[in-house]
Formats: sequence, structure tokens, C-alpha cells
Amino acid sequence: MLNPPIPPCQGGDEAPPLKRVKQAIRAADARTREGREGLPRSTTVLGFDFGLKRIGVAVGDRMIGVAHPLQTIQGESNDQRFAAIAELIGEWQPGLLVVGQPFHPDGTEHEMTLRCRRFSRQLEGRFSLPVVLVDERFSSAAASQDLREIGITGRKQKGMLDQVAAQHILQSYLDQK
Repeated sequence: MLNPPIPPCQGGDEAPPLKRVKQAIRAADARTREGREGLPRSTTVLGFDFGLKRIGVAVGDRMIGVAHPLQTIQGESNDQRFAAIAELIGEWQPGLLVVGQPFHPDGTEHEMTLRCRRFSRQLEGRFSLPVVLVDERFSSAAASQDLREIGITGRKQKGMLDQVAAQHILQSYLDQK
């Protein structure tokens, strides 16, 4: 199982574990030399589980190699979604974005594969950050299993499932590095 999901915050306050994650990531960024091996200065990475209704977001660090669920973006319009993403990018200052790319179990593409590619091109164009696509097959099933293991079942999973799936996507990228 991946790192346990951090429960969403109530009333706008950050949960103490999230504060510790931010502090660790900022400390790692401070140790990273600009331009080393062509990597962006920031070692922070944001991961996305793109969906038509929701976008799950996770945060991680290339040096630490750990991903954590961050939030689920809900919004009907692209303007709302990209405004929320812009806020996260402003807050976390990532050097890289990772987007889960869905495939059928046999590896063939489907409609959402093309939509995720478009989403990744939009991210790259709007925020001038490099974007990496990662195979996300079974990330939602694994996220649901993780949530069940900590006692979050059924409809209670809805608010967290996408961000935990984004955590799986991002962690798979970090594990490859």
C-alpha cells in the first residue's frame, strides 16, 4: 500500500501532516542546485488523475520519492479547473507535472486517452512546465482498495478517490526515477 491518504482539511486549515510534507519538499528544493543535469530547480512534482467531472491532484518530490494526495478539483468549466490548478502551481511551485494516461487493460487507447493527452498539452501550454504522461491503468482500483483498507468505503470514497488515484500515478512515476 502507498502512503496513507491525508484526509481533506475542514474549514480551510491545513492538516499538520500536510504542513510537514510542504516543509520537507521546500527543504529538498533548497538543496537542489539550479540546472543540475537539466532538471528544473524545483524537485516538487504535481500529479493529476484527469476526469471529466473531477481531477485528482497529488504532490510529491523527486528527491524524497514520496507522493501524497492533495485535493480533488471539481468544476464544470475548464476555466474553473485551470484556475484551481493555477492556484496549486502558484502554491507548490512544481518543476514538473505528471498526468495519468488511461488505457484499456490490453493497452489499447480509448476516448479518455486522447482527452488526457489534450489536457497535458493544455497544462504545458498554460503553465510552461514540462509534462510527463504515465500509464494509469488500475490506479482508481488500487486507490479504492487503499481507502477500503483504512475504513473508507462506498460513497465516502467519492471525495478522496481521485486524489488517491493521482497519488498512485505520481508514485509510479517517482518509483521509476
